[in-house]
Amino acid sequence: MAEPSISQRRLSPRARALVIELAAEARAEWGFATDILARAFRESRQLPSADRRMVAETVYGLLRWERRLEAIVEELLASPRGRLRPVSDVARQELKLLVYELRGGVPAEALAAEARRLAGREPDLAAAASEEAGLGGRHGHDREALRLSYPTWLFERLVASHGEVEAVRLASAMNTRAPMCVRVNTFKTTRDALVLSLAEEGVTARRTLLSPVGLVFETRVNAFGLPAFRDGLFEVMDEGSQLVAEAVAPPPRGRIADVCAGAGGKTLALAATLENQGRILALDASGKKLEELRRRARRAGLSNLAAREVKGAVLPPEAKLGAWERVLVDAPCSGLGTLRRNPEARWRLTAKTVDAYPADQLSLLVTYAPLVAKGGRLIYATCSVLREENECVVERFLRERPDFEVMPLKEIWGKARATELGDETFLRLLPQVHDTDGFFAAVLRRVG
Repeated sequence: MAEPSISQRRLSPRARALVIELAAEARAEWGFATDILARAFRESRQLPSADRRMVAETVYGLLRWERRLEAIVEELLASPRGRLRPVSDVARQELKLLVYELRGGVPAEALAAEARRLAGREPDLAAAASEEAGLGGRHGHDREALRLSYPTWLFERLVASHGEVEAVRLASAMNTRAPMCVRVNTFKTTRDALVLSLAEEGVTARRTLLSPVGLVFETRVNAFGLPAFRDGLFEVMDEGSQLVAEAVAPPPRGRIADVCAGAGGKTLALAATLENQGRILALDASGKKLEELRRRARRAGLSNLAAREVKGAVLPPEAKLGAWERVLVDAPCSGLGTLRRNPEARWRLTAKTVDAYPADQLSLLVTYAPLVAKGGRLIYATCSVLREENECVVERFLRERPDFEVMPLKEIWGKARATELGDETFLRLLPQVHDTDGFFAAVLRRVG
């Protein structure tokens, strides 16, 4: 069983209180834990960096393992006749934290007195630490979903897309902490030069194994506070996201439209690939995100892009039909490939929400396909691991637009690399295979 990985050193009373408070805030509406933690740390600047790391890891862990911890606490509170001992909500949340620590390696004897106080009797901590804890009476997919702490419906979706064995591997991998990856701004520096610059700042970094422009930080540090970041030498970006940008493969001095640009991670990657030449048009419905993109572009020293807000179905005048050699549709999706970074999303999403995405994704492809020049490429990408948001959307699009065809990735990267990163045809990145976030990308060539 994939278990929480935390230090055997317990949090200080102050840090424990903060963890309980932040986890409760995240649970209230399953809000984004990253935003909640960032705000809390801004308000608690006096909290030592080591405590900050433990607070963040523990909050993420509590959210990730919410269902399993809840089941174990119910067993701890149950009488021999199956009745639950009533405890306050605060005590219940403290018990979840205690069980999380227990299963993370804190010795039972260090927790026994507190567990007794919270439960109101002598709880069976040995049972709470066992492989079978919380699983009594569960069977089939429901048992496996509870064991791995996922909603049952979501685990069943993973099984439908990946098969039973691979779904377990995928769900287990998404219960681990993601590495800190950055993309080197090759317009300003090189990977080797950035490694040296970071070393001078006390940060150890190594090359990513798959992306040619990535680094993995081996030192736990606030990347956004580093001088190298302020100088525009790198952007924080998952290795998988870097590979999606690489799959766009813009031609020298090319004309690229990134039509769901958001804050521009892939836009900036493409601008750097073009060495600040060519032209990139970044479109998004959020003016706030595009303003962030402009700030990031200034920091990166890149000027070969324009950011334009899209209002409804009306495209800006710059979005000329048939004028773009590459059009990237990095579509809004369930985000299920990013559960390592956003563990609370598994509880925020519903089956109905996920089911609504494919129609919108297909609509985006149909809307922006006319921008692609003849012989140009439409790149469809998501950070989902579900077939219905990926291959199925591509299949439906090709039925509507027979003037497009799939361009196998092996034609762009060669067979060996395309096989390593997918199935020769599509980019399929999975955390249990590639140690990246989960991503999908299809390259569609306009032939008519």
